[in-house]
Parts: sequence; C-alpha cells; structure tokens
Amino acid sequence: MSMSAQHARPTVLVVEDEFIIALDLSETVQDLGYALEGPFAATENALEAIDDHMPDVAILDVYCADGDVYPVADALTAKGVPIIFHSGHVPPQEVRERYPQALACSKPCPPSKIIDMVQEAVARMPAAA
Repeated sequence: MSMSAQHARPTVLVVEDEFIIALDLSETVQDLGYALEGPFAATENALEAIDDHMPDVAILDVYCADGDVYPVADALTAKGVPIIFHSGHVPPQEVRERYPQALACSKPCPPSKIIDMVQEAVARMPAAA
C-alpha cells in the first residue's frame, strides 16, 4: 500500500473506544508527523473509513464499542496494511497467532513503546509501486 497523492506522509488509522486512550494515541500519531484517520470507537465506522481511504498503518484495540475489531484487521491485512494491536484484554501472543505479521502490545503501554511500534509499522509499509 503506497501513500496516496493527497497525503505526503503516511496515514495512521486509530480504532479505540476508550476516549482518553484514543486521544493519546491520536496525539502521538500527529506528534510523529503522520496523518491521522480517526479515532473511531466502532468497527462499523472504521470499515466505512477504510472503504473511502485505505490507511498506510493502523493501531487497533481488539474490543470496540460494537464488537471485536477483527473485520477491520482482516480488511487491512488483505491490503497489506501493517497493524498494531493495542489491547488490555487480549494478550499480544494471541493476536499474533491470528495475525502473524502484526505488532501487538498490552495496555497500559509506555508511550515510547507505542512510538517505536508506529515507526516500525511505517517502516514495514510496502514500497510504492
């Protein structure tokens, strides 16, 4: 997945239903200089967003306001979008069993680790065609 012409920088999708965590992740993404898509509290809204514009990277909480985030993760994985799972309920090794290429961390996660994971995910973006 390459960056779109309208974005000179990678776009990071944030799906998180806890307001404070969503705000923190969003600010971190923007502080790193990346474009932000979201945050979305519900998978339905995230699916609509990726239907309109596929992000370059995604940070996903596993359990959202309307159920688990796996339909979003499946759609992103099918397009080769690097994913970071950020969950307080599902251990990283469990999501990596389902999504072996994904990065994963448990909440609470130190900001420095989130920063490192976002930068690693951006580095994993497929090269532009």
